[in-house]
Amino acid sequence: MSFFSNFQSDKCPGAINGSPLNGLGEKVCIQAQKIFDACIKQVQLENYTLTLTDLQPEDPTYPLTFISAKSLSSEGTVTSLSVDRLADKPGCARVQATVSIPVEVLYTDGGGTEGSASSVISVKQDVLLFIPAPSIMPYKITAEVSAVCAEGTFNEDANTFSVNACVTIILKVSTNVQLLIPSYGYCTIPPAQDYSQEVCAGFFELPLYPRGKNGQK
Repeated sequence: MSFFSNFQSDKCPGAINGSPLNGLGEKVCIQAQKIFDACIKQVQLENYTLTLTDLQPEDPTYPLTFISAKSLSSEGTVTSLSVDRLADKPGCARVQATVSIPVEVLYTDGGGTEGSASSVISVKQDVLLFIPAPSIMPYKITAEVSAVCAEGTFNEDANTFSVNACVTIILKVSTNVQLLIPSYGYCTIPPAQDYSQEVCAGFFELPLYPRGKNGQK
């Protein structure tokens, strides 16, 4: 039996116990990402070492002067993941992982030329999260991230920067599911309004011919 026909009622799909759902016309099945649990951690890393790769342009003139660094994506990479369910806290687990954040580093070289390089900020996580019971469709643990570095010092011997970084990490426990929900129907999409600077508005508002004496035409 399909979800559409599985209403256990001869009433219309948009009604429960024969009463309309405040104007709702139907039930629809949507595919969505269900978040079972999430937590946020914000940390300040001092004297963190950024190893530089993919320098652009290549072969800069040393030493380098730090300008800034920030995350390239809101998606972090989760590695070394360990999930240990807790017997004294049903549904909860100790989640340990390393979250890596790709960053872009901006600098000027010894000749005053601006350049950029790639690097990674890695932060270890050790938190408690709700973990759903085992199922055919497995859950996944992902990380949303953001990082910014406002100041840094170049280490010429190691070709690295030592920076102070502000890092935000959101760990999520989720899975892709199909949900049956009440619906108001499709959205009405309004027509687009073209952008215009109206550069001729003031000019077109002038009279066609100059006025005569005493304002006469």
